[in-house]
Formats: sequence, C-alpha cells, structure tokens
Amino acid sequence: MDKYNNVVLVDAKDNVIGSMDKNLAHIEGVLHRAVSVFIINKNKDWLIQKRAAHKYHSPKKWSNTCCTHPVLHESYLDAATRRLKEEMGIETTLTEKFKFIYKAELDNDMIEHELDTVFFGQCDDIPVINTEEVSDYAYISYESLLKDISENSESYTPWFKMILKRLETMNINEHL
Repeated sequence: MDKYNNVVLVDAKDNVIGSMDKNLAHIEGVLHRAVSVFIINKNKDWLIQKRAAHKYHSPKKWSNTCCTHPVLHESYLDAATRRLKEEMGIETTLTEKFKFIYKAELDNDMIEHELDTVFFGQCDDIPVINTEEVSDYAYISYESLLKDISENSESYTPWFKMILKRLETMNINEHL
C-alpha cells in the first residue's frame, strides 16, 4: 500500500491517535494533519495553482501553491518541502507561520477536517507543474487575488479562502 494514501489522525492538540486511508478520512470528516504552502515572489505576487480536473475533491479550483498530508513520522516541514517539489518543481526555504483547525464540506460528499500547518516561502522560479496534480498556475498580486475571490468565490478551495481570511486579521506584511 502507498504510504501517501494514509493520513495521520490527531486530536485538537496535535497528538497522534492513529492513521486512516485518506479518502475514508475525508468521507468521515476525521481530524487529520495537513500542510498548506504559499510562495510569494520578489514582486510580492502570490503563486497559486489550479487543481487538476481528476482530483478526488475540489477539482479545477484555484488554491494556494500546494498542500498535502504529512505521513506518519514525517515532519510538517518535510511534508511541505516534499510536496512543493512534487507539485510545482520548486525548492526553497519554507517558514512555518501558524496552525489552525478547520472543517469544510467539499464536493463528492467529502469533508475536510484538518489541523493545517501553514508555510510561506519566497521564490521567483517559474514552476514546472506536475500535471497529475496541477492543471495551471499564476503569479497574482494579493489585491487582485482578494478581488477575484470576492467576485468568483466558487472558483477557489475552501481552505485557501479560510487561510486568506485569517491573514486579513493579521499583519499581512509579517507573512511576506
């Protein structure tokens, strides 16, 4: 069995309580670990991706640079670094900014219930996308991103919108 098909189940304090098949965890809405990565270039443009059409949830929706689930005994940072390379072909230093728990109903009768650790990095590279995961990408200014989300909210993943909303309540410059 592929170790990337399982997620690490945790309690609200991030204590490991087991593991479960990724799809089943999203059907049952069980709390599990996740990472979300945000890359910003020197012009302060944010790198976003459009999820591939065949993804098991949230296909064809725009989202943050990349995201994934750490596997058992993998650190949040290692998972974020691994996935950034796998999905976008980018290697750069990532910094953990915050963690939060969220729950969101998705398409296909799935539920995201994740303890999400959010990372930021700076990079000017042009992505080399993995088309199994990503169908498109764009570098976009923060202002343009917020405007498009307000006009086309359904085109974006729920966790991406939640993270951006959380950043609005913080000093955004701390995250650039």
